[in-house]
Amino acid sequence: MKTKNAILMTLTLAVVLFTNMLNAQDSDSKIYVSKVVDISTDKMWQVLRQMDDIDKYSSIIDKVTWSGEHGVGGERVCYGPDGNVFVKENIVKFDDATRSYSYAVMEGAPAKDMVNSFKVIDLGYNKSMAIWSTKYSTFIQNPRFTENQFRGGAQQGFDDFINKVAQAAMKL
Repeated sequence: MKTKNAILMTLTLAVVLFTNMLNAQDSDSKIYVSKVVDISTDKMWQVLRQMDDIDKYSSIIDKVTWSGEHGVGGERVCYGPDGNVFVKENIVKFDDATRSYSYAVMEGAPAKDMVNSFKVIDLGYNKSMAIWSTKYSTFIQNPRFTENQFRGGAQQGFDDFINKVAQAAMKL
């Protein structure tokens, strides 16, 4: 009986995880990073939902200024280490229930109509899946890098960001 219950529990968990992963992916995303971390979803979300301190978790953002509501309608400007490079973002979706938010990049990205989304999914057993995805309509050609270099750099930056958020969440 115990073996039967263990097998049933394992199968149920596998179905839940697979369903969550399917729901988390968005086929329209041009950049997609997902990572399973050994941190509770509540702790991960507690760090991520602040939105105005992402400079603590990014190696390419030196300073963040925030204006407006904390959530939908809020605006942040993220400055690079030299202070000259910046990205202006508007929060377009924020949901504590689904532990997710999205922000439109208004200025500073080499892409038109760019929207980034972040979500944390509870995997149970003190594990979470952090997901970051990016959609945009057109890459803007520029002399600094190609679209593939942009995508690769963003993926590396998002992965690094998730790792640093997880480290901060462990301390809560």
